[in-house]
Amino acid sequence: MVVGVAPGSVGRPLLRIVGWNIRAGGGRRVDRIARAVAAWHADVVVLSEFRGTPPSRNLAALLRDQGLPFQRTTADPQSPALNALLIASAWPLQDTSPIATGPQEPARWLPVEVTSPEPFLLAGMHIPNRVSGRKYPFLTGALRQAELWKDGRAILMGDTNSGKPHIDEESPAFNHIEGGWIESLEELGWRDAYRQHAGHRRAYTWYSPNGNNGFRLDQAFLSPSVSALLRRATHRWGGGSRRAGVSDHAAVIVDL
Repeated sequence: MVVGVAPGSVGRPLLRIVGWNIRAGGGRRVDRIARAVAAWHADVVVLSEFRGTPPSRNLAALLRDQGLPFQRTTADPQSPALNALLIASAWPLQDTSPIATGPQEPARWLPVEVTSPEPFLLAGMHIPNRVSGRKYPFLTGALRQAELWKDGRAILMGDTNSGKPHIDEESPAFNHIEGGWIESLEELGWRDAYRQHAGHRRAYTWYSPNGNNGFRLDQAFLSPSVSALLRRATHRWGGGSRRAGVSDHAAVIVDL
């Protein structure tokens, strides 16, 4: 699926990957979520907080009808209300076995191969928050996966509940472990797509409901060979603005 042509590279197809936390399975907002994905012309979408509930299943069907028929999910029919992941693609998806030292969170970690004309590995992720006690083991596992994938075409995308102190937050929230995790990815050659495109420009993908402080919790990390193909990386709110209420997170949109 060709979704556009990058400026200055006439004739070169543009691949668009969207990562989005849709909040609590989508609920009554699933039609608006599907319309936003269609408006963004996604070739591949990674959804966090997808569930096994009827609204989420309806969303998957809408995406299928919109040209994203190949899908994988971690939703558990036995526990449909649990937050999970969905990857929907214009191209077939091949299962990729998680490594033994990777994240041990089957509902929140979904590695696949996207068999596009130039296939690439993609891991959808929704990293638990710090209070759960499961965050740091997940970060360690994701880093081990990144080390294994660094020499290939690969992307890690999702809601990481992490960021670098000072630049990815309006009020103090991130610590040296979370910031150090991103720095460790960079030492392996991986790049935060938004930072590669926008430099030190501040942008936030989630705002605290009480203090209304912004945080950039959602990222796409690109392996060296993929980062060389980056055209742009942006954040967009469903419905055109945060106040539209389509989700409490902005989507991460990566064009290659």
